[in-house]
Amino acid sequence: MAANPFDLAGKVAIVTGGNGGIGLGMARGLARAGARLALVGRNPEKTAAAASTLAEQAGVDVLPITADVAREDECGRIAGEALGRFGRIDILFNNAGINIRKPPHEVSLDEWREVMDVNLTSAFLLSKAAYPSMKAVGGGKIVNIGSMTSIFGSGFAPAYATSKGGIVQLTKSQALAWAADNIQCNAILPGWFDTELTQKARTEITGLHERVLSRIPAGRWASPDDMAGTAVWLASPASDYVTGVAIAVDGGYAAML
Repeated sequence: MAANPFDLAGKVAIVTGGNGGIGLGMARGLARAGARLALVGRNPEKTAAAASTLAEQAGVDVLPITADVAREDECGRIAGEALGRFGRIDILFNNAGINIRKPPHEVSLDEWREVMDVNLTSAFLLSKAAYPSMKAVGGGKIVNIGSMTSIFGSGFAPAYATSKGGIVQLTKSQALAWAADNIQCNAILPGWFDTELTQKARTEITGLHERVLSRIPAGRWASPDDMAGTAVWLASPASDYVTGVAIAVDGGYAAML
């Protein structure tokens, strides 16, 4: 094992949805550990600004990529641009996600498909696109971002909860299929993080903030940087014997009665 098993110097990571929220928190952790990054988002200005700030703060090469991860051709382009810039792909964080908050009887088929395509199908497509490059360099790390709704249901976000449940099964299937290629595949299940997505939820769902806070033993909502340590561990040689698991980063929320 390397002297520092958490060192990511020389590695290349792709992070989707990496221009804000927990995606940016994970990207900061990876950059500080030495990884070069391809930062993927749909907003070109926001993605370019996040990439520039990361590069300046961490002193690593960061490539901003504007793309729609729900499209197969765009996922192929993401992998191609990362390869063109860095010559390899070692790490993939499938983090891009959206939510539509409606009870099941109000969700349209188009809305259902949109959530599935962005949250779940994109992880399948981009993992498939990155797989040949990882195999070529002798291994890799795929980390799929689920949710506490991977465990619990959600009456106000059924499509989101279903997509995040699927993330766990996709992760296990990838881990089994690609173990022989030395590719470890794991999932992170974030709890309640203070991001733009959850700030919007708190305006839409009365009393959500208080209910959530009362159940978190840690006594606070998480910040995006609370994801950095787990992200670096799962991306590094320190986790080489960890695959096919889903790890909650939730301040104890899922353990509380």
